[in-house]
Amino acid sequence: MAEHAPRRCCLGWDFSTQQVKVVAVDAELNVFYEESVHFDRDLPEFGTQGGVHVHKDGLTVTSPVLMWVQALDIILEKMKASGFDFSQVLALSGAGQQHGSIYWKAGAQQALTSLSPDLRLHQQLQDCFSISDCPVWMDSSTTAQCRQLEAAVGGAQALSCLTGSRAYERFTGNQIAKIYQQNPEAYSHTERISLVSSFAASLFLGSYSPIDYSDGSGMNLLQIQDKVWSQTCLGACAPHLEEKLGPPVPSCSVVGAISSYYVQRYGFPPGCKVVAFTGDNPASLAGMRLEEGDIAVSLGTSDTLFLWLQEPMPALEGHIFCNPVDSQHYMALLCFKNGSLMREKIRDESLSRSWSDFSKALQSTEMGNGGNLGFYFDVMEITPEIIGRHRFNTENHKVAAFPGDVEVRALIEGQFMAKRIHAEGLGYRVMSKTKILATGGASHNRDILQVLADVFGAPVYVIDTANSACVGCAYRAFHGLAGGTDVPFSEVVKLAPNPRLAATPSPGASQVYEALLPHYAKLEQRILSQTRGPPE
Repeated sequence: MAEHAPRRCCLGWDFSTQQVKVVAVDAELNVFYEESVHFDRDLPEFGTQGGVHVHKDGLTVTSPVLMWVQALDIILEKMKASGFDFSQVLALSGAGQQHGSIYWKAGAQQALTSLSPDLRLHQQLQDCFSISDCPVWMDSSTTAQCRQLEAAVGGAQALSCLTGSRAYERFTGNQIAKIYQQNPEAYSHTERISLVSSFAASLFLGSYSPIDYSDGSGMNLLQIQDKVWSQTCLGACAPHLEEKLGPPVPSCSVVGAISSYYVQRYGFPPGCKVVAFTGDNPASLAGMRLEEGDIAVSLGTSDTLFLWLQEPMPALEGHIFCNPVDSQHYMALLCFKNGSLMREKIRDESLSRSWSDFSKALQSTEMGNGGNLGFYFDVMEITPEIIGRHRFNTENHKVAAFPGDVEVRALIEGQFMAKRIHAEGLGYRVMSKTKILATGGASHNRDILQVLADVFGAPVYVIDTANSACVGCAYRAFHGLAGGTDVPFSEVVKLAPNPRLAATPSPGASQVYEALLPHYAKLEQRILSQTRGPPE
């Protein structure tokens, strides 16, 4: 995709589970170039499925670190072959799949600082890693290490208050602890441990890039209030860990200029800046341009909530991270497993397998559903930990079934009331300026979005998020260039395309749901106390 006129730009990278992707965004914040390398398709020699290796125990999941390096080689060569003008790149930043960790062998820093432009990266870095297959976010093999870490700090809630989350198997501190316990020799030969994000930034810097506050919050190691490593957590995971991690930095920091390797081999300008890379979820928050009080709802196979928080209240559910675009604030993530598949099931069972009938059911039933409330969890839910279908009529009696249209509204109202209750449990509050950004498959259904607007009492907008992590990182690169912490991110991205208004709260909605929400929360607690396993 050769450009005829020079076009100053920033690059946004995404080292995700299944591919490496890049976008170029110009000064008017238009995306004008994109390229990707898909691991399974383009690098079959690594034998990955979905970008990973699932081990025989079914719990251990890893990715080959050299596959990521080689993918960067391929994508840069593709850009060069297409005529991409690297000389116009002012800065770059990027994202990595969260929680994954890379172990640089003693002496790797020397290899990074002395890269030869005549050779590809993977040829020069193949002996630089003490662990060749790195644990990634899909790994769930560290339950023992999670319990050890929680015990060291005084329990799950204490760890959450300190680091933003209770101990999770995929979180990096627990993964490091497992490697130290099971492979102490490889650990002792490691001079630096990177997250996927800071690893990718290191490739561009030609030296070790620091971990940023936001992605660092997904490790169970960073004190999210003070933004320093927790000595108790470090000590519980492995010895000499602080020196292997290096000090964390604000997410909008310029961590250095690009390595001369890229200047000589591809024609990047020597002054091209590298802005700290972050995690893919924080990068998506930047790509969706959330502001204070906003909430993003991704309505997919599982439903995810992104919240902008000022005063977080860490809990045993959800995750609180340092905010990637405002280091004084926070973001939270809440995941709900029973998303679109549950909506499709209820559609198929209650109606004629048609979304138009689903919409009609929502249109023909009143807000609050006449007091008929439902909880629908065909797989064990994460938020809260409940399984089964639980229906309550107006008198609060459990019932076996609802009429079809009542069932549909009970499902959608229940899904959105649960999201609001659990968001508020982490410290979120709907403000007068709150916007809800809806993405994912169900965001195309206006009647579902109307219920979302009514339950939250805020307008709902839809936004194209096909490349939100990449685009968010290009925006973050512009933010870093403009001065980072000294300049509001919203000022830097004001030219970006605006989301489209899809629904506003119906008259009377706030009264209906302000009364229903506490009642729904009590019913949830009642179910929790009665069932911790499969229902009868």
